[in-house]
Amino acid sequence: MAIVAGVGMAAFGRHPDKTVADLGVEAALGALSDAGLQWKAVEGMYCGAAGAGLTPGTRVSALLGLTGIPVVNIDNASASGSSAFRSACRDVDTGAADIVLAIGVGKSGRTLRLDGGVGAPEPGTAEYRERQIGMMQGVLPPAGVFAMRTRRRMHEFGSRIEQFAAVAVKNRKHASLNPYAQMRGPLTIEDVLNARMVADPLTIPHCCPVGDGGAAAIVVSERKARELGISAAVRAIASQFRTPTLAGVMDAQDADTTTVTVDAADAEAGLGPKDIDLVQVHDAFTVEEIEYCESMGFCERGQGEFAVERGELSIGGRIPFSTDGGLLSRGHPLGPTGLAQVHETVLQLRGQAGERQVEGARTGLLHMVGIGGVCLVHILQRA
Repeated sequence: MAIVAGVGMAAFGRHPDKTVADLGVEAALGALSDAGLQWKAVEGMYCGAAGAGLTPGTRVSALLGLTGIPVVNIDNASASGSSAFRSACRDVDTGAADIVLAIGVGKSGRTLRLDGGVGAPEPGTAEYRERQIGMMQGVLPPAGVFAMRTRRRMHEFGSRIEQFAAVAVKNRKHASLNPYAQMRGPLTIEDVLNARMVADPLTIPHCCPVGDGGAAAIVVSERKARELGISAAVRAIASQFRTPTLAGVMDAQDADTTTVTVDAADAEAGLGPKDIDLVQVHDAFTVEEIEYCESMGFCERGQGEFAVERGELSIGGRIPFSTDGGLLSRGHPLGPTGLAQVHETVLQLRGQAGERQVEGARTGLLHMVGIGGVCLVHILQRA
């Protein structure tokens, strides 16, 4: 079984003086130090990045030192870092390696396209036609998609916009206790309601900030963990990956795919919702945390808003969500986001999360989705 021996991060935010590779090196060195290992001990590396240029992992490894190990670069949109972590765990679980580094890197300032290009496609090109067809099929800017999903819940369940704003406020409170978070300043319901509109009814605080950052994890085999004398081991007891089975509006099936993926992870781990102590969720927009809380089985459909309002998803509540601030306040540089979830969960399960510590935390669920409905779920548990 794969064991997370070390984690590291480069704080999320704006770092104009640092390259993608610089951010990756900072996170990787942090993870190596945390594990008590040297770079030369690493046998393989997976790098999750979206729109970070060609072979960012190779650039990171060159700065760490050219040791000749295999370096695999993965682009799975928001789920890139989670995909890198899953790949590292599988290498260890299959016996392909004893020590593997998973990193994620991201840098703002680049406009990404679904066809893999950067910037707006030129009229008359195949890429331009693809985008026009996609828009007719329901491929909208993410804020538009989640604004519609918010409106749908308001219509179907009588939800109030203040309840969605409460998600942003809760996550900002968690982020205020996290030195790696991008957005740490105070935030109130009134601040959210009065902020600039992005896509009605969503104002800016309903939407995650992009930025720069890096995150990393060292994954080792049980044999290697014993050699290293790791006593408070955090094990990856489940790793599941699913994609949609139906074509349609972009991201419209995220909740359904989440249910399938979480159910598979629960079955792999032999656990259920009542066994989970904390959750890191893909909360790029406030409505997502509410929908995924329901689709994961932590509350009934139509009750997610009220669970937030009652404080059930806050630190100290029934099932804390996004204890480091989540995408909404910790930030979302795409590539490293899933590994930032690993970083936070490992600290929580070790009892090292400081003021944001979830008391008695032993098992955490990590959830990320990427454009097109890619969904990854991991369950980590302290031995």
